[in-house]
Amino acid sequence: MANKDCIIEVKGLHTRFGAHVVHENINLCVHHGEVLVLVGSSGSGKTVLLRQMLGLETPARGTVQIFGQPIYNSDRNKMQSMRNRCGVLFQKGALFSALSVYDNIALPMRELHALDEDMIYNLVMLKLKMVEIEEQHASKMPSELSGGMIKRIALARAMALNPELLFLDEPTAGLDPELIDGFVKLILTLRTELALTIVMATHDLDTLVALSDRVVVLADQRIVALDNLCNVIGNRHPFIINFFGGDRGKRALTGIGNNF
Repeated sequence: MANKDCIIEVKGLHTRFGAHVVHENINLCVHHGEVLVLVGSSGSGKTVLLRQMLGLETPARGTVQIFGQPIYNSDRNKMQSMRNRCGVLFQKGALFSALSVYDNIALPMRELHALDEDMIYNLVMLKLKMVEIEEQHASKMPSELSGGMIKRIALARAMALNPELLFLDEPTAGLDPELIDGFVKLILTLRTELALTIVMATHDLDTLVALSDRVVVLADQRIVALDNLCNVIGNRHPFIINFFGGDRGKRALTGIGNNF
């Protein structure tokens, strides 16, 4: 019987690309209302795991359920219904370069074929306000935007259908510290106001410390730690020691009490 608290439940997941093994026997429950952060070295499979949770990639073996619905071998309508309850912010924003800011945000709404253009206009303006972007930027093209604006507009698009579950793939990568702080505060505000469940992959320690309820550490093709941050940093796995124990890690962890 599925755990009712699990928004996402991953069981026995194995991932291979040819002879290359990425994941071996991944088991994971994402609890309702939490921010779960995935960390690991390059090639550890953070983004792959996110994509498998969304049904964009299929593992060699194992199952994933979202909202109690199996996402592999499900019919198209059930998959689309599940995806409409999810928002995704991809690496680097992934805005459509040929579409304006307005049309990027409007696209998921138009794909529903249920809203007229007046309603879509009002909703797009609301989403821009939500991510603190002025309406005057709606007509701009992605090539005219700064990195920070791209991230916020990509977040507005991810929030277009009022999702219950939000996936963030390296949401603060490439931003300077001031922009990171602003983006993190925005995520915290949206999480509280909209009761979001968030799954995030990141290598940025400040973002991890500010947002995480629990941390998943991927190394050696498996989950080597899954707990709140204070307990994870007490784990003596070599990756965890190196990741959290350097100067950047010590600065980010100042004030939470750690053993490094």
